Amino acid sequence: MKYDFINPKEITPDGWLMRQLRIQADGLHGNLDKVWRDVKESKWLGGNGEGWERLPLFLDGFIPLSLLVGDEDKIARAKKYADCILSCQDEKGRFRPKNDTEPLSDDIWVQFLIMRMLTNYADCLCDDDKTKEIENALLSCFEFIYAYTSERTLFNWAAFRWYECLIAAKWLFGRNISRQNREFIIKVCERLKVQGADICELVEVWKMNKDKNKGWNYEAHIVNIAMTLKAYDLYGEIMGEKPTATSEEAFSVLYKKHGTAYGHFTGDECLSGLSAIHGSELCGIVEAMYSYEWNTAVTGKSVWGERLENLAFNGLPATVSEDMWTHQYDQQVNQISCKKYKKAIYRTNEPDANVFGLEPNYGCCTANFGQGFPKFALSAYMKQPGGIVAVSPVSMKIQTEIDGEKVNFSCKTEYPFGKTCVFTSDKTIKLKVRVSEYAKIEVCDENNNKIDCIKYGGWVDFVLEKGVNTVVKYEYSPRLEKAPEGGYCLRYGALLFAVPVKEKREIVEYEKNGVVRKFPYCDYTLTPDGEWRYAFTKKAAFNVENHPVKVPFSRTNLSVTISAELARVRWNYEKGYDLIASEKPGRIRVGSTERIKMQSYGATNLRIAVMSLLDDEK
Repeated sequence: MKYDFINPKEITPDGWLMRQLRIQADGLHGNLDKVWRDVKESKWLGGNGEGWERLPLFLDGFIPLSLLVGDEDKIARAKKYADCILSCQDEKGRFRPKNDTEPLSDDIWVQFLIMRMLTNYADCLCDDDKTKEIENALLSCFEFIYAYTSERTLFNWAAFRWYECLIAAKWLFGRNISRQNREFIIKVCERLKVQGADICELVEVWKMNKDKNKGWNYEAHIVNIAMTLKAYDLYGEIMGEKPTATSEEAFSVLYKKHGTAYGHFTGDECLSGLSAIHGSELCGIVEAMYSYEWNTAVTGKSVWGERLENLAFNGLPATVSEDMWTHQYDQQVNQISCKKYKKAIYRTNEPDANVFGLEPNYGCCTANFGQGFPKFALSAYMKQPGGIVAVSPVSMKIQTEIDGEKVNFSCKTEYPFGKTCVFTSDKTIKLKVRVSEYAKIEVCDENNNKIDCIKYGGWVDFVLEKGVNTVVKYEYSPRLEKAPEGGYCLRYGALLFAVPVKEKREIVEYEKNGVVRKFPYCDYTLTPDGEWRYAFTKKAAFNVENHPVKVPFSRTNLSVTISAELARVRWNYEKGYDLIASEKPGRIRVGSTERIKMQSYGATNLRIAVMSLLDDEK
């Protein structure tokens, strides 16, 4: 790999990121095993609840979260649940709940997921003995997979998620396994690639896909796609091959045909075109983040780090509530209400898919959303020979070993809400900092003397001298960018901005299928209680105001705001739908220009982010 992940036990998030992780730990994800039947009473734990993917998905985020916030009770719970799953491996190497009396499914996707989760468990919470036990369990599961694929081929979820096995393969290659075991794992991976979905063929399918085509299918499923984006980079890494342009081509095709203003794709639940009122599934966002983290490490290309930030700072926080007790299944870029509609605007999801709640539409996102921020924290910094790589220069403390020496490294910053990062190290090391395409940076010493370059995009390399504060200053301004469907959006650094829509909120408490929704993990119906019909004007001035970063994505105590001159326009509801803005932004002025305070996209519930740009001078 171009860069190496840092041992999770050596990482301590600081500043706003640690506050965000603690909000998550105190919210739904940190308490899901106490309130949600599919985790609390999982068959993996000996109960009668769901016994497939939901507990492993939950643990994939809960394990690193418990470590990063240093919560001993959560650590103990995470260990207990992971050990329960580990104990469910049979003599053939297959993981299956012990009290599961249902016929075995031939779809082995959950085996891949459990293997992925167990590598996470080993790295975050296990001692040497437990890690060795996990190593042996993974090798046994590879043996099961080889035997399974000798008798039949992959299908359904396993066929479209085969590459999740590559994470366990890469982890084992980092262990002291025998040459024989290494060659066997390569043989298994080769077979999975032959039997599984081919990303090159999928790209051709995506090119031909019509934006408004209806119907659910695996090829257009947004979570499958988000996972797929790391497949060829990881596969090449396992096979000892150089990275190819396959993942980059896949991203380019997807963004061209299904892109959003915040840099992701629509998918509600399948690819849904360029409309700002179609949704993006939360599972797809966190799985895409995970893919981009791997892509960055394997290829070393800075653009994957930029795409990661687009989701970490915009897409992810926008689809969870400020207190992280509720989440949406789908978010919309232009979202003027969150309610159960009379009929769904979404391609394959139900009418309640954009409600903030415990389990809107379907429970996979309830189980899976928790991996987003913890895995981002574990990937914001990586290692290079002789030093550290700042993929996303958030506030962080790292105690690690570089070239055989123990190093204490830190970054103090409010980035992306602020523009200054102060890096320090108690040893002289190399430091590589990613520079976004939208920004230029200046590297200075603690006396503000310029050390190094100003540039846009790519990486900046310099030496971080022992005991010296080195300051990196970012320079960027508000900028209008073209968005799909003839609209424009406002970006400021890594943040997308939106017009917040004043909301009327209704708490909805009820029971469904034996699962109680009650405050604070009830459903919330949000309807507009203020104006939302606006457009940008060509001569608009943008005034930025920075505020202390307390709750980073608070909807009320805002970290950054931008005042903009916007015009009131005629903008109807989408034909046939109630309280859904037309997908075509309004262009006919109906009032005078108003100065509106816009806020970061991730700090909004109801919003308009894509608007027209008017020529007139009124």
